[in-house]
Amino acid sequence: MPGRRPENHTRDSADPSSSGLVRAISRWQLVGVSINDVIGSGIYLLPATAALLLGPASLWAVALAGLAALLLVLCFAQAASHFDQPGGAYLYTREAFGDFVGFEVGWMTWLARVASVAALANGLALASGQVWPGAVDGLGRVVVIVAGLGLVTWVNLVGVAAGARMAVVLTIGKLVPLVFFVVVGVWFADGSVLTGVDQAPLDRQRLAEAALLLLFAYAGFENTPAAAGEYANPRRDVPFAMLTMIAVVTMIYVGVQAVALMTLPGLATSEAPLAEAAGRFAGPIAVGLLTVGAVVSILGNIGNTMLIGPRYLFALARDGYGPVWFGRVHPRWRTPAAAIGIQAAIALVLAVSGSFVQLALLSVVARLAGYLGVAAAVPILQRRFADAPSAFVLPGGPIIPILAFAVASVLLLATRVENLLAGAIALAIGVLIYLFRRW
Repeated sequence: MPGRRPENHTRDSADPSSSGLVRAISRWQLVGVSINDVIGSGIYLLPATAALLLGPASLWAVALAGLAALLLVLCFAQAASHFDQPGGAYLYTREAFGDFVGFEVGWMTWLARVASVAALANGLALASGQVWPGAVDGLGRVVVIVAGLGLVTWVNLVGVAAGARMAVVLTIGKLVPLVFFVVVGVWFADGSVLTGVDQAPLDRQRLAEAALLLLFAYAGFENTPAAAGEYANPRRDVPFAMLTMIAVVTMIYVGVQAVALMTLPGLATSEAPLAEAAGRFAGPIAVGLLTVGAVVSILGNIGNTMLIGPRYLFALARDGYGPVWFGRVHPRWRTPAAAIGIQAAIALVLAVSGSFVQLALLSVVARLAGYLGVAAAVPILQRRFADAPSAFVLPGGPIIPILAFAVASVLLLATRVENLLAGAIALAIGVLIYLFRRW
């Protein structure tokens, strides 16, 4: 492997000319996709939970979490600048550490994507209940889940450009209510709240919970490089999109947390903090806007997961893991239609049955496996591709990857035992699949 260049890979998944995919996503569309993957329904609950754990200090903690996430984003941006093939963390860890490590990272990441789609589909039903009460349970819940998954699956099946355009539209749709909340709310803010001293002393457990909560609020960035085989200029555009995303998301999160803290007394106990705060300073119309914004955010996350998730399965199948038809491209739509279809079908069954809950436990470990793997891979890729003209070079040599690895390690130490157990079981199943991979 040493000395190998990304443009000389011989595997099908690494050969853009043989994959059959179409490079249809532009730089700014990719920025929209990247933002859409990170900002989800969690931002509508984050202010209350963060305030409950940290009080006024939650504002500065949100900003610090953005800086910590930046370290991980920089690692992914560095790795992405060396490749123009699909696979993301799977590809980077495979190239650095070999097939087995790469497969385990890819396997875990795809499982987490399936669980995420199922969980988000249920979240869509719950959020839709604010508009249509019948969507919360029974037949109405099934209708919302099927309709939401069906829509985003079809859009992503008929063309990656259509999926990217939908992601951009939904990104704008989810940003408008949040920007409104910050820009209007700041005029009604009480800055003295930030100097409050009524917060109980912080203990180790609460700090650990807060660290997981805040850093995982920025999660999702790791999916941006996964569909690199369909980006116009991935080696340059992926780093640009990821860095633009983390800047925008951090500003939005800090602004939302600040306004929520300064406009809503009792923020820590609110079940709908943004809608409740907006109702106090802008009336019922603002409540409706924030409610719709939550629905759009969830739908946007589902759309992005159906765009990105199947590309992991596609890359794995092209390398011999799983049925060969998962790695095929539709002759008309030029998308990995089989991979998209199977992910949608599995997610639908999990969502309707509710059996995604246990699978969702491994999502924390799955993300951390990717973070740890890519942070460790970056120094190796830096040396291997040091003379590549398109490389995005991190300042400080190995310092940023080391710090990023430390951030991910702290998160792993703070993870609950049940999450670690679910992750260990999934990794063990991955070993069996790897041992009996397709010839």
